[in-house]
Amino acid sequence: QVQLVESGGGSVQPGGSLRLSCAASGYISSTYCKGWFRQAPGKEREGVAAIDRDGSTSYADSVKGRFTISRDNAKNTLYLQMNSLKPEDAAMYYCAARAWGHCSAYSRALDYNYWGQGTQVTVSS
Repeated sequence: QVQLVESGGGSVQPGGSLRLSCAASGYISSTYCKGWFRQAPGKEREGVAAIDRDGSTSYADSVKGRFTISRDNAKNTLYLQMNSLKPEDAAMYYCAARAWGHCSAYSRALDYNYWGQGTQVTVSS
């Protein structure tokens, strides 16, 4: 079974930084692509960033220039570096993987096969 476990969330001041990690256990083939989603209370789950099978990345317009998605295949770990955090970035952040199709920041959440439990990010003074 494939399991994804996020970590690295926390509370930061506006303008601060966090690095989220997503550790995968079980079998994750190189054919799986991966992404990060977030969901704030009362809002829809939205794509934040994604990395496709060839390593290409994409980002939601709201985070471009501030967030960076990366992966370490040897460690089976996905990362999201978040800089210049804003209050509107506060949400539960989830990592996800899908076995087929392309991953982009606007891929549908329902197309992803595997999900982590989420890690909370709070941005406040």
